[in-house]
Amino acid sequence: MERRKREKKKRPPFGMPKGIVLLATAEGWRHTVLTAEGGMLCGARSDVPVQADPADARDAAAAMVVGVARDFHHADVEVTWDLPREPRSWTGRVSPVSPTPNACGETGG
Repeated sequence: MERRKREKKKRPPFGMPKGIVLLATAEGWRHTVLTAEGGMLCGARSDVPVQADPADARDAAAAMVVGVARDFHHADVEVTWDLPREPRSWTGRVSPVSPTPNACGETGG
């Protein structure tokens, strides 16, 4: 009897996003994504101009987090931004989106 080779599941290169911090600096928009495992991913938002409206920067950052969760963790999430405590600084919470039932009562996915 021949044994089947076990395929190792490859872990995503980083943990599931659970929060995000967005900062407006003189050089541009910076972000830090906090993961459920306690890690952090930092970077710059090169796709958003320095003078961009904060709402546009938040939308771009949220879209990036949603894409990371979907592409690497196969999860649908949404970002909810908190009221800013400091000027030019925003924090957001990342939470899973529950699947919505379709007309037949089945959940989409």
